[in-house]
Amino acid sequence: MAVEILTGKVFLLITGASQGIGQQIAITFSKLLEKDSRILLLARNENGLRETAGKIPSHVSVECVNVDLSVATADELTGIIEKSVDPSKYDRAVIVHNAGTIGDISKMTTEMLDFDIWRKYYDLNVFSPAVLNSVFMKIFNDDNKYKKVVINISSLCGVKPMKSMGYYCSGKAARELYFHVFAEEFPQVNVLNYAPGPVETNMLKTVAETAVDVELRKYMSDMRQEKKQLTTDQTVNRLVGILKEQKYKSGAHVDYFDEI
Repeated sequence: MAVEILTGKVFLLITGASQGIGQQIAITFSKLLEKDSRILLLARNENGLRETAGKIPSHVSVECVNVDLSVATADELTGIIEKSVDPSKYDRAVIVHNAGTIGDISKMTTEMLDFDIWRKYYDLNVFSPAVLNSVFMKIFNDDNKYKKVVINISSLCGVKPMKSMGYYCSGKAARELYFHVFAEEFPQVNVLNYAPGPVETNMLKTVAETAVDVELRKYMSDMRQEKKQLTTDQTVNRLVGILKEQKYKSGAHVDYFDEI
């Protein structure tokens, strides 16, 4: 299936690419890329990155960098990208902000008292994608040469509150609103906030087993037992379809289940 925004010589950067949705995005997108395109995969799990890279077809070059995005500086991120790519060789620049964590779901909001935990959570889940996005735009800064696409992996939790998930919901909301602002400021960039739905990942398993709110824990557990959750393949194929159809306004929040 040809997807216009993945045609030509594409440089594709994906964070959190060692497992789950990020890994599947790398595999699925790579099959759509043309020869001489390049993928840069970032994550903390080096073994997982190697596993992902091993599933990328040979017509696409791929590089893996083991990095903790929560502590990486703008200069370090710039060095990683500039070492991996010569921007002049590409027609399109695509970045997928997928890396993220669920946070501590064993506490209700009034128990979330530790500033250090808040800071560490936001460092990875809000501040690092914002800084990385700025770095990426500065490297691919010629709007006449590059068609640029920014995909933020969001969540229903970014627009709907859920008990036990104070860190996750607030982080997803802040992160998504940053990309709304970015889309307003840079209308020449194609921006999508994609909510992938309830996908069978380690994160979903964690909620189903450990969320402090009994109702949420039971809801997620029942869904998994009844096998109503999505696979990573299903949600990424839906993402590809959304990108192919291009019926959303740049910056929009689009959920797996939305009809657009």
